[in-house]
Amino acid sequence: MREKLAAQLFTVRNELKRDFIGTLRELKKMGWAAVQIDGLHGNDPKEIAEAMRELGLKTAGMHVGLERMNNDLEAVLEEARLFDTKDFICHSLPDRLQNEDGYRTVRRDLLAVSEKVSHLGFRVGYHNHDFEFHTEIDGRYALDYVLDLDAERPIYAEIDTYWVKKADLDPLQYISKYANRMPILHLKDMTADDRRYFAEIGSGVIDFAPILRWGEANGVEWYAVEQDYCPGSPLDSLANSLEYLTKRLP
Repeated sequence: MREKLAAQLFTVRNELKRDFIGTLRELKKMGWAAVQIDGLHGNDPKEIAEAMRELGLKTAGMHVGLERMNNDLEAVLEEARLFDTKDFICHSLPDRLQNEDGYRTVRRDLLAVSEKVSHLGFRVGYHNHDFEFHTEIDGRYALDYVLDLDAERPIYAEIDTYWVKKADLDPLQYISKYANRMPILHLKDMTADDRRYFAEIGSGVIDFAPILRWGEANGVEWYAVEQDYCPGSPLDSLANSLEYLTKRLP
């Protein structure tokens, strides 16, 4: 299962801005099998894809803004082909879309993109935060509304354990509704203090062992580890999370 662990590159965004390929080299040396793309910071996608091939790093999907999906889809697909991934995921939403009308627009747009790309072998996904749990649509959380199954135009879940916990829900219970509909699962821990802040995997309050067991039984292909903000070195954060996970893999 170690070969399914991926580092989400948002964690090391500042390091990437200074030396993208050098940072990838550090992650490979650390032991990561893959990375999840989260912006190229002005680098040529062909050069980055070639460097990843040389390093032996795979791609666990790409985080892409909804605006790019709507207005620059051919370039998104070309990057997905270069990075040899089927998955591109809407990573967040601007404040103006975090309301009932906004979520209806988001679902409509994601369905339209899925309709264009599903027959080409690509998968469109949506990554949550906690704000999707603050709005209800038709008696359900906005996240459930956005991810409601349309077999012809699927929108795949990319559930983030931290943000589910932040919304005062149980991550294991919540992800269970997306069995075999979540190729990528985001692993992120939460501090045990009143801050309820981002933490390295295994240092906080979330029990990841049953989550990993569930993932292995329910179609998860990648476990993407992310820490949005780190009190120390983001590379150290990823190293600590990787060490914890590899010692406790099911």
